[in-house]
Amino acid sequence: MAIVITGNPGAGKHTITKELARILELPIIDINKIAKDARLFEKNKDVNDVDTVKLEKILEEEISKNSLIVGHLAPYVLAKNNVKLVIILRRNPYDLISVYKKRKYSDEKSRNNAASEVLGIIAHDTRSKFQEKAFQVNVSGKNIQEIIKKVKHIISSNEGDEEVDWLGLVTKNNDLKKFFID
Repeated sequence: MAIVITGNPGAGKHTITKELARILELPIIDINKIAKDARLFEKNKDVNDVDTVKLEKILEEEISKNSLIVGHLAPYVLAKNNVKLVIILRRNPYDLISVYKKRKYSDEKSRNNAASEVLGIIAHDTRSKFQEKAFQVNVSGKNIQEIIKKVKHIISSNEGDEEVDWLGLVTKNNDLKKFFID
């Protein structure tokens, strides 16, 4: 069955997936690449909207049983029965802001993506859909090898879910305005 790597933009999904694919000798299915190749992206300001219904149908045909699937859209376009487990990469929203700056995201896009991570939207949606198959991994301050070791442990044992609470951190730092108010 497929193993899925998801999380907000900038969490390290592609970096981790490439290394994991090399180690496990599995092919990668990139959700964004498939959507782009199928011309399912529609530009809306500085974000791309995706026809998730069409993408879900395409992915049903594309998914091989033994593969790594990567993409932040995973909880919206994959069926639970096609997935062995889902790893949700979580990254400190303060770190994400600097990643977005390097990617030259607009201030609005940066704030929206970081706010999504603060609230754990992708994590929530993934856990709601995939339930016992979903595992969070906090990648903040860890190198690739530490993250790979953690992910491999989850794959082999179905254990190792981490609790991540960026909202608590941001509230404690009195930074809600930084992420939620223009």
